[in-house]
Amino acid sequence: MTAIVRFLRDAEWADRTRIRNYLILIAVGQTVALAALIIIARSGVDPRGEPLGTDFVSFWTAGKLALAHRPEAIYSPEAHHAAERAFFGHPIGWYAFFYPPIFILACLPLGALPYLAALAVWLTSTFAALFAALRALSPRFANPLILAAFPAVFGNIGHGQNAFLSAALFAGGVACLDRRPWLAGVLFGALSFKPQLAAVVPIALLVTGRWRTLASMASTATALALLTLPLFGWETWRAFLNETPLARETLERGLVDPAKMQSVFSAIRVLGGGVPLAWAAQGAASLSALAGLVYVLRHTRDGRRLGALAACAACLATPFLLDYDLTLLIVPIAVVFDEAMEGGFAPYEKTTLFAAYLLAGFARPLAEYAHLPLTPIIVSALMVIVARRCLAETAPVKLASPAVCEPDALPA
Repeated sequence: MTAIVRFLRDAEWADRTRIRNYLILIAVGQTVALAALIIIARSGVDPRGEPLGTDFVSFWTAGKLALAHRPEAIYSPEAHHAAERAFFGHPIGWYAFFYPPIFILACLPLGALPYLAALAVWLTSTFAALFAALRALSPRFANPLILAAFPAVFGNIGHGQNAFLSAALFAGGVACLDRRPWLAGVLFGALSFKPQLAAVVPIALLVTGRWRTLASMASTATALALLTLPLFGWETWRAFLNETPLARETLERGLVDPAKMQSVFSAIRVLGGGVPLAWAAQGAASLSALAGLVYVLRHTRDGRRLGALAACAACLATPFLLDYDLTLLIVPIAVVFDEAMEGGFAPYEKTTLFAAYLLAGFARPLAEYAHLPLTPIIVSALMVIVARRCLAETAPVKLASPAVCEPDALPA
């Protein structure tokens, strides 16, 4: 038992050479798997009968419907599914669109391109945004190998999803928070296209008295919402509001596999708990995460730590969290890693960071095949180590040389 505790606490195995080799193996494996999927696909359809980029069909179809002056059809499951099949030209399943009309603004130009070209533009541009935001937040952590091996990146590419964009806006907002508060608010406000992740940010800003950022965030979100009215009309908003109960049904009826979901709600469902118990557990987790966020933020003024805590709290507070949304964890991982490289790693930090980094790669298989939903536990542990750094009056005990995991020594 002592050896196991020491293994997890000190993580002496996580030296520079091992970490570099692990990352290379993961990056190569993911690249080969992605390349194989593209090669064996026919006319943009993989062997399972699903389009490359799967969920991106929903975004692309939304853009085409908006360009065809039928934006309200985006929020009609029957009309949206019929349009997906007609535009894609293949009998595919329905890929839902639960986003507010603000997100149609991003989908609009995509609808003017052929599907595969639009998918390539979408993933390339949003990944570039994420890289730029991460470089502003943590130049040390914005390493090509680190991102190429990050399983959440592979998952987001496979699903053609928007996690690169949401993580880029969040990371960019955190990077600007102390130096350019108005710009931070603009980036946070643009995150309103994904309200389940943006909701904790105003709370964090309010607690820390960042009024300029809060005002900028509210103004940006409002401006984007108003911009959609002349473009898409009030009927589109009404259709969106009418469809929102379906998102709840998606959770409660398991229309999306609970193993793919990574929230506390889905964890209870994976473990066999009923819907009332799942909602009760999610409510307790949400309140606990927000209470912890408020308490800890009263003890720190550091914008990067605020962002790290808020990212963890966002993942714990929402019942609607997909595995690719774990891309957001790049923010707390980078912030803690940066601090540890300067002052050393406190107990259990290296193990927690490594587990959180790999989480998107093993969370879904473990939940699906072993009924072990680990995401809430690992995200909670990540939030605890961020909170511990915020609350500590002195620097954490140095357990390893900062050079142990120095990414500058890793091949690009």
